[in-house]
Amino acid sequence: MKARSLSALFLALFISSTGVNAQDWKPSRNIDFIVSSGPGGAADLEARELQKFLQQLPGMPPVTVSNRQGGGGTVAWSSVAQKTGDAHLLSTLNVALLTNQILGSSQIGYRDLTPLAILMREHIAVWTRTESPIASTKDLLARLKANPASISFGLSPALGNQNHIVIGMLAKAAGVDPKALKIVVYSSGGQGTTAALGGHVDVWVGTVGGAIPRVQSGAIRVFGISSTERQPGRAAMLPTFREQGIDAAYFAFRGVVAPPGLTAGQRAYWDQAFAKVVQDPEWKKAEEQNGWGSGFLDSTGTRKHLDAEFELLKKVLAELGIVKQ
Repeated sequence: MKARSLSALFLALFISSTGVNAQDWKPSRNIDFIVSSGPGGAADLEARELQKFLQQLPGMPPVTVSNRQGGGGTVAWSSVAQKTGDAHLLSTLNVALLTNQILGSSQIGYRDLTPLAILMREHIAVWTRTESPIASTKDLLARLKANPASISFGLSPALGNQNHIVIGMLAKAAGVDPKALKIVVYSSGGQGTTAALGGHVDVWVGTVGGAIPRVQSGAIRVFGISSTERQPGRAAMLPTFREQGIDAAYFAFRGVVAPPGLTAGQRAYWDQAFAKVVQDPEWKKAEEQNGWGSGFLDSTGTRKHLDAEFELLKKVLAELGIVKQ
């Protein structure tokens, strides 16, 4: 049986097995979905795509998406952490929730919330505008080696996240200290991309999905993506750093969290809802369209993954000199 068929069978069995428990709770009012960064970025795209699919589920009340940017996601997650037991409140989940805590820039961590799901994997694209004098990955690394501060990198929404990790890997490939690089932080991917296209930063480091349409329009030049191999669909045209002999491979995750203190019935309801979303053929099309990799985990699997990722990121950030061991 093919891997995709096995995955579909697993999801079907999962939905069936959680059906009884999910009936212990169901939403009785509107769902508020808070995006942990500003409009136009990857988190915003995730939330608005997910909003459409959730809204199609039978019995689902209206789902409202709002942006609450600031502090690399801390403003949003802090507000969610205050609503203990409210399963009508959701927020986006990404690596910054872990790295903010590791870096000491936030007291709110994933243990202060209820992780509900990881919906997809996400690789990182590093690019510059077509008019840039930086001609290639080789050129980029040579310039960094000659003067680490000569190239400005843009990322969002906070230092220490997946974008910063990939920048650090490129610094190591160039043989320079990651702390010597010039990095500009934007509150959202949309804001930062606009700045990069306008030449306000030399290189943008963000999502593969955000890079694809701009490559197709001829507006940007992608140096590489942080995947171990070429990705399917529209992303297949983007070269990996690994194929260029550069050890810069990393994938992040995106998902959903809720306030602390949710009951087993509330978690089971959302387990079933998200499992139905990722099983939808239209969601598979959205994955390909946005350059997302499949990687669904339910609430239990998500918590286990975050436990492991937290320990891994402490080591990675220490190795890159971003945080002390």
